[in-house]
Amino acid sequence: MANLLTNIPDDLPAELFETLVRTDGVHIERIVSKGHRSPEKGWYDQDRNEWVLLLKGAARLVFEDGKVAEMAPGDWLEIRAHRKHRVAWTDPQQTTVWLAVHYR
Repeated sequence: MANLLTNIPDDLPAELFETLVRTDGVHIERIVSKGHRSPEKGWYDQDRNEWVLLLKGAARLVFEDGKVAEMAPGDWLEIRAHRKHRVAWTDPQQTTVWLAVHYR
């Protein structure tokens, strides 16, 4: 058994991505951020759908079409494959923990 909210490093020079489960059809990961965001230029353009749940902290996602998702604990969303997006902001004052499920 494991807990998604434990074993978080105090020092996070870069966002932390940890694979929890990986099969041919699904990839589940824990992502830990603290003030991290995507580069100003470029977008995530993934080959798989992604379902993401914010467990702790706060974040803002922006999409190429101009839509913005302000996320708080318990908020989740589905990002369809090839929907271009990026993380615009995560709270620098607290750890943000995500659960991401990538699937076909």
